[in-house]
Formats: sequence, C-alpha cells, structure tokens
Amino acid sequence: MKRLIPALASSLGLLLMACSTPSSQFGVYRQSDGTIGVHAPKSAKDSEAQAAAIEECKKLGKRSASIVETRKTVNDRFPMTYIFVCNTY
Repeated sequence: MKRLIPALASSLGLLLMACSTPSSQFGVYRQSDGTIGVHAPKSAKDSEAQAAAIEECKKLGKRSASIVETRKTVNDRFPMTYIFVCNTY
C-alpha cells in the first residue's frame, strides 16, 4: 500500500501533463508598456495562457498575472492573443 500511493500520484501527474498544451507552443513577449503578451495556439485554455504569463512575470520579480485583454487574431497558428499585467501579490 505504501508503494501504491506514490505510484498513483506519479501517474496522475503524468496524465495531467499529457492533457495540457506544452509551454513551447505559446508565444510570450514583453510589451513596451510593461504588459505581457501571450500568443496562444488553438488547443490552449485561458488558464494555460495565464500560466505562461506568470512564468514571464516571475522573471521580472512579480508573483502573478492578471488578464487585461483578450483578442482574436487572423493568425492560424496563434488565433488568440492575451494581454496580462504582472502583480506583486
């Protein structure tokens, strides 16, 4: 039983990772006004785009990211663009 619980936890983690969009498929960039832009692929969820923005915010010493704007694009590879502002809390 003691070996079963870590094995189940590990399996669950791998299953969750398999269902998410790889971070390499996002286009993350800093804008001149200090916000973070995230170009997201079709398969991405809003929460995955936010996670990509949070990673960029952490590089700036911030802890979280709040969405400011969402817009559709004409780009087939990245049909959605999200704009985030980094927060210290």
